[in-house]
Parts: sequence; C-alpha cells; structure tokens
Amino acid sequence: MDINFGSLIKLQKLDEEIKKLSIFLENVPARLAEIDNKIETSFKVVTIAKDKFTHNQKKRRDLEGEVQDQKIKMEKYRKQLSGVKTNIEYTSLLKELAGVERIIGQLEEGIISEMLEADDIENDIKTSEKKANEAKQQLLKEKDVYLQENQANEKEREELQSEREKLIPGIHDDQMSLYLNIFRKNFGIALSPVTDDFCSMCQIRIRPQVINELIAQNSIILCENCGRILYWKSK
Repeated sequence: MDINFGSLIKLQKLDEEIKKLSIFLENVPARLAEIDNKIETSFKVVTIAKDKFTHNQKKRRDLEGEVQDQKIKMEKYRKQLSGVKTNIEYTSLLKELAGVERIIGQLEEGIISEMLEADDIENDIKTSEKKANEAKQQLLKEKDVYLQENQANEKEREELQSEREKLIPGIHDDQMSLYLNIFRKNFGIALSPVTDDFCSMCQIRIRPQVINELIAQNSIILCENCGRILYWKSK
C-alpha cells in the first residue's frame, strides 16, 4: 500500500493551524464580554460620583428645610416677645431665640460646606467622565481591531478547512482512520518528525533499523513511547 507521507504531514500542519484558529475563535465571545465589562467598569466611577452629588444635593435641601423650620420658630418667638408680662418669660424667650439663632448658624455652615463639596464633586464628575470616555474610545478601538482579526481568522479557517477537505481523498481510508485515532488521543498531534535519531515529540531515541525503515517510507511506524506516526525529516 502506498503511503502518502507528504499528504499526512500537510494534513497535520493544516489541523494544527485550524486548531489554533479555532481556539482563538472560541475565545472571542469571552474576550468581547471582557472589553464590554471594562467599558462598564470605567463608567462606574462616574456613577459613584453622580450618586454622591445626588446625596449632597439632598442633604443640602434637607438642611435648607431645617433652616426654614427654625426661622418659622424664630418668628414665633419674636411675636411672643411682645406679649410677655414678666421678665422671666422675656428672658426665657430670649434664650430660646438665641438657641434658634445658634442652630440656624450651624445649619447654614452645613449648607456652605455642602455647596463647597458639591463644587468638588462636580469637578470629579467632569474628570471621571473625561477619563471614562477616553477609556471607552480606546477599548472600542481595541474591540474593532479584535473583531477584524476575528473576521480574518474565520476566513482563514474556512480556507484551511476547504484545503483539508480537498486533501483527504488522496489519503487511504486506513491511514486516515489511524491518523484521526492518534490525533484524538494525543491532543491534536498525530505525527512526529524524527531528527537526530530522536522522536521530536517525546524525545525517545529511535533504533537505527527503524530509522532506515522511516527513510525508505514503505510502512507506517508508530513511536514505541508516544504512539505517534513517525516520519523521517532530513536536515
């Protein structure tokens, strides 16, 4: 039976390339999801800053509401001053008014503090939005390059598979069956070249008699150690 080592070697090379491309293509969804996740993450800082600003504005409104409540109370006490009949009542109301004024002062200080913080937060929002948009543009470019590479790899794999299909009819069925069996058992590597008297895949020394048979190419010989199809590779 004629043994077409040239076709088997070419088939092995095609399968190696197809496998490499297939691994890349299988990882495409995960890689695209990773890029999208990075884009989303880059905007989380913006979201946090905006949430902080919302909280700041609510706190400020609450303080302003408390100030209005205290001013209403102050106005009430002032009206009561005109109607008091004793010094004790008058003194007591003055103390209440002083307490309210003190509270209003503290609240207004809080409002000013929130206003100053709001300015800082707004600056943070602008800065984080700028950085996030810059990161997004860079990641979108990366995604576009990756998609183009993916398209090119898909096309290349189709071409290799087409070439493989054309090659297979020229290989005897028994040899093809043996090749596929070894291919599955040995992680996609069914053939191993012999160089310097060693099996290239497992590095076991090949006996001189076997080397002569390999050079003659009259039969298929499997490596005694790794079980792959051996072939002679001249230097």
